[in-house]
Amino acid sequence: MSDVKKVTLSHAIKTISGTVVLTGSKSESNRALILQALSQGSVRVSNLSEAADTVTMNEALSLAKRSSTNNERTTIDIGPAGTAMRFLTSFLSLATGSFELTGSARMQERPIKLLVDALQAIGAKISYAAHKGYPPLHIDGPLDQTETAVAIPGDISSQYISSLLLLAPALPKGLTIHIEGELTSKPYVTMTLDMLRESGIEYQWDQQTITIPAQSFGQATLYVEPDWSAASYWYAMVALAKEGSLFLPGLKKNSLQGDIAIANIMTHFGVHTTFQEDGIFIQKATLTREPVFLDLKECPDLAQTIVVIAAALRIPTTFTGLETLKIKETDRIAALQTEIGKFGCKLLEHDGIYKLVTSEYVVPDELVISTYEDHRMAMAFAPLALHFPLVTIEEPAVVNKSYPDFWQHLQEQQFTLT
Repeated sequence: MSDVKKVTLSHAIKTISGTVVLTGSKSESNRALILQALSQGSVRVSNLSEAADTVTMNEALSLAKRSSTNNERTTIDIGPAGTAMRFLTSFLSLATGSFELTGSARMQERPIKLLVDALQAIGAKISYAAHKGYPPLHIDGPLDQTETAVAIPGDISSQYISSLLLLAPALPKGLTIHIEGELTSKPYVTMTLDMLRESGIEYQWDQQTITIPAQSFGQATLYVEPDWSAASYWYAMVALAKEGSLFLPGLKKNSLQGDIAIANIMTHFGVHTTFQEDGIFIQKATLTREPVFLDLKECPDLAQTIVVIAAALRIPTTFTGLETLKIKETDRIAALQTEIGKFGCKLLEHDGIYKLVTSEYVVPDELVISTYEDHRMAMAFAPLALHFPLVTIEEPAVVNKSYPDFWQHLQEQQFTLT
């Protein structure tokens, strides 16, 4: 798919069944790799994600390690990998060496000033190579820690907070983080702290303050659970199929991942989840079509999938908690509004509340979806091939960022790809 400009999907029988084996969670994998590097091998990782973002993170950490004896500035290009940009900004501040951390054109438009400000406040030597507040960054490590506490807003990106938390136990004096305002995507911060604890790190979380003393990592093996974000697309397919049931091995009821919220959310869209010892079984159930209100501030990566499902099924749905979508791989709000408009639906915003309007819904002969260099746009809209006659996805290789086997898995479920 790497050289393919578009792929057209159809599904003759509109029914799916069987088993889909998902790759490891990208979110867990990227945290685990940072912990492994900071622990100097005490922490090991199993079931690492095959996602391009995780491959990029692994390669960047290897390059940073090799560069520790190099007196020249080493360029680390993470492409479109947003998590890698945030986590490596902190990691490289403590690494030995001089680095330029850069990324794709879109990555250089994504703000990072709040994280840089926080790191500079505790002694990190970071400067902007081009535009203030944005990558590329020049980072000279290791930092000489000057402060033991830092404040950072909680409503911009939880990855800033997770980046600092991962670094904290390896800092000479530890770190106290004061979270200002409401914490967005709280489950991702909880995931980070749970993985730190699994790695032998103790912490205290008291209301808006998290304290992690300087300490050594324990001997640990972090098992990466399959990706609940990837599972969400299969929930969409079950919802949109005439008949659908799937087994997804390895997913757990006590998951660290906030996107497990999809299991509860999809009860509104006619999908029932049964948690089993070795995975989950999802099955099409009765659809009530009652109005739905969803606050997605703790699971914003599910937004595109859910908006598309709700629009296709014409279920009146109201959303809040979508503030962070405008600074992702693309402006996901604008992208959604444009693409669902191609089958007559609208997503209207007023004071942070988004309402889905489906009164002008139409069934196109062929739906052509732009992906905006965003993996989740491709995967959120692909399930519509179970609902419309033909769906064409432009730039299908974007899925490699988080779910490289996506198109192969669709073919195994009797989708036709041309």
